Amino acid sequence: MKIKYFSDTDTALVEFSDLKVAETKEINENIYIDLDTSGNLVAMTIEHARKQASLPHLSYEQIEKKSPNKLQRTAKSRR
Repeated sequence: MKIKYFSDTDTALVEFSDLKVAETKEINENIYIDLDTSGNLVAMTIEHARKQASLPHLSYEQIEKKSPNKLQRTAKSRR
């Protein structure tokens, strides 16, 4: 995933894949999504990005799925 911010136009582009865009849909007057031929999300464009999104506070967090055994051990150690 890539996030590009164009300060001259206050536009953010979030690219989810490199697939070819087949269709662009308007979500509202400031947000557009690009879809591939199968209807999968390729990119999202946010106009007036500073107003629409908290760009200065951008963060990324990956949450790993824990196995049931680890969860049980954690619960037992708390008792």
